[in-house]
Amino acid sequence: SDAELCSTLSRKEVIFARMAPDHKLRLVDCMQRMDEVVAVVGDGVNDAPALRKADVGIAMGIAGTDVAKEASDVVLTDDDFSDIALAVQEGRAVYDNLRRFVTYIFASNVPEVLPFILTALLGIPLALRAQHILTIDLGTDLLPALALGVERPEPGAMQRPPRRRSQPLIETRLLQRAFLFLGLLEAALCFTGFALVYLAFGQGAVLGLPRLPFLEALNPVRLPATEVPTLASTVFLAGVVAAQVGNAFACRSENGRRQASGPLRNPGLVTGILMEIGLILSLIYFTPLADLFGLTRLPPAYWLVLIPYAPILYGLDRLRGWLFSRIAQLRAARPKEV
Repeated sequence: SDAELCSTLSRKEVIFARMAPDHKLRLVDCMQRMDEVVAVVGDGVNDAPALRKADVGIAMGIAGTDVAKEASDVVLTDDDFSDIALAVQEGRAVYDNLRRFVTYIFASNVPEVLPFILTALLGIPLALRAQHILTIDLGTDLLPALALGVERPEPGAMQRPPRRRSQPLIETRLLQRAFLFLGLLEAALCFTGFALVYLAFGQGAVLGLPRLPFLEALNPVRLPATEVPTLASTVFLAGVVAAQVGNAFACRSENGRRQASGPLRNPGLVTGILMEIGLILSLIYFTPLADLFGLTRLPPAYWLVLIPYAPILYGLDRLRGWLFSRIAQLRAARPKEV
């Protein structure tokens, strides 16, 4: 009976022999009713019904019949079974890379949107202009995001259990990490640099902050008061780019898991980050572009504050990942109540 068949299939490993086509079809149907994801490998005409019914039908490219190939989803052109494992590994890599890409892009949206919200609510000077947001989305973020989309499979990817059939690509955990952790952290760093500029020129009152004379004394730059907002916006934009460098490396691993290999495993990401840095430096220090985008030259001393944004964001994300991993280990090691 079907109940007996399902009970037999619930064992760890079961082998059936001398099966007719309807037996194979019934086997696939029973396993799917057990909420299993079923793959069927076949080469003959009698395998076609099971190949069509399965979640993934895999046909032999050399020995397989035309009927089996038409009924399947995947064709092994060299009839090598080990390619199935490689295909699963690549599939997991594609899924992971989509999540990396989405996390990276979503995180930068927070420091892009918050300036407009805070300006509307609190009446503070606007930290970013529209052309600055386009610079981030269509310029500096583009190449690192594409490079994250071609990351090679993580070591140990095949040791992970399969994800649930119902698990969406964009889930609550991803959104929390992108918006509530990485994004807010980027925004906090960028607004810190933005506020320091106003404080360094004795204009903290426009942000509702008290004067800090020691910061004014340390400021190596002297500018007319009317140019301070442009300098502050430049610092904010440069801060977003600096933080996104750390975000790009953080997004290589989901939940802050440690990478088994260095950044050179993805040379495209390194190239994209170098081009990202080159673009923002061109916008800031090439006068025609700076005038076009409403930016101004940053004094070298200001980079001493901006450069640490990348390691700060990356380090805090790694720390977060370690804490979550540690908590999960402690929960797993806790004895269960009888």
